[in-house]
Amino acid sequence: MTDGPAGPPSAEERRAALVIRQGGVVAFPTETYYGLAVDPFNDQALARLFRLKQRPLTKPVLVLIEAVSGLERLASGIPPQFKPLMARFWPGPLTLIFPARPGLSPLLTAGTGTVGVRLSSHPQARRLAALAGGAITATSANLSGQPPAAGEAEVLRQFGAELDYLLAGGDTAGGQPSTVLAAAGEAGLTLVRPGALAFPALAPTP
Repeated sequence: MTDGPAGPPSAEERRAALVIRQGGVVAFPTETYYGLAVDPFNDQALARLFRLKQRPLTKPVLVLIEAVSGLERLASGIPPQFKPLMARFWPGPLTLIFPARPGLSPLLTAGTGTVGVRLSSHPQARRLAALAGGAITATSANLSGQPPAAGEAEVLRQFGAELDYLLAGGDTAGGQPSTVLAAAGEAGLTLVRPGALAFPALAPTP
């Protein structure tokens, strides 16, 4: 597991982070697809994100962090079975569902008491999270029910002028989205969503 985003930020990344800090919505590239970033601690920005995506309020929104230290603002604790996964697969396409810190927006958690968090391996995504305050939302850049966007043209086709800023990063790898895991009991894991990392490789050895 590496600490901090690699390389200096660009002017475009700084501009995108400013838009997020001011309550705007930014599309940005990740190692799988483009995501939509807002400040996860800004209820108005979160509400706008749901409207923009036409996303049901019953669906939680995952968060991308700059570094593991960012969990302190989001999670009330780290399940022990997550620690080896974080050490091995972060940064990478693995989302882990943590117990949410009290006071976290119900728009973020959908009232579940949990929050999905990921540490991206994409340098632009990590720098953006760092510049925006350490954490950003990373829900896929698509209208609800539509395929996620792997390129800039597809992002603009779905959102157009409604988007506040597009952080261009060329075409992303596409393929499967991040694998999503939840803790089960004291040592087990539950596969919430299959994805880029195969579940058998992530499950603890009996």
